[in-house]
Amino acid sequence: MLIRKAKEKDLSTVARLLEQVLEIHAKIRPDIFISGTRKYSDEELVAIFQNPDTPVFVADEEGTVLGYCFCEIQVKKGITNMKDMKTLYIDDLCVDEASRGKKIGQQLYNYVLEYARSIDCQNVTLHVWEGNDSARAFYDNMGFKPQKTLMEIKL
Repeated sequence: MLIRKAKEKDLSTVARLLEQVLEIHAKIRPDIFISGTRKYSDEELVAIFQNPDTPVFVADEEGTVLGYCFCEIQVKKGITNMKDMKTLYIDDLCVDEASRGKKIGQQLYNYVLEYARSIDCQNVTLHVWEGNDSARAFYDNMGFKPQKTLMEIKL
């Protein structure tokens, strides 16, 4: 298994995986997510792939993309009450539903963790939707701990 940066040739597979993630979210929160859609257009994906501040890594097995991890480098400087910080934010991590259970997500995560260290990040962060119990269990197993909690009241 090779973990590498996403390329334009990966567009159709990444788009299909984005649809899989969207369907998970739409089942959990149909009040927010629209089933049958995806997060980014092809044009937006190409721009993301080309932006050094939004690296996307894919798990490639003999030319077939089995998963991805969308990241965003976030730098906070000069905030009066906070220390300067460089964070690698995981925007989205997905393994093709047909390939789950093979530790591909763990390999992607480990690669991203080493990448974050190599660019001098102080931490790696992410959000996980309440109700996405399998994702929450995965992140718990990877050692993530809550940093803060976003709460809501539905009206």
